[in-house]
Amino acid sequence: PDLTGHEKFGLGNVKYNISRIHVTAVELPSASISLLPGSGIKLVIGNASLTIDMNWNIRTWMFKDSGRGTVHISKVFVTAVFSTPLDNTGPTSISLTSCRTTSGDIDIKLNGKS
Repeated sequence: PDLTGHEKFGLGNVKYNISRIHVTAVELPSASISLLPGSGIKLVIGNASLTIDMNWNIRTWMFKDSGRGTVHISKVFVTAVFSTPLDNTGPTSISLTSCRTTSGDIDIKLNGKS
């Protein structure tokens, strides 16, 4: 979905819109899934990266600009634990019990008219 909003900076508001967000690359060089006896599943992803392309525009009382942008997020680490109740009363369900995510580097490149 598009991201639209405004932020107050100094003397005025900055209105922004980020649209046409597309994930163009995902790298998962280290990923593992393990069973946790009696409780569920543990997913560990290490040193992952993600690249996103988008359109952007901003507007203030003084100027406006728009263009294309690329965001590259690297050194992403995720640990997630899912519980899987083992009862025979209905369809199998899965719930996220815990999740921890960290990222190391974020590189943002904006190309605009200014």
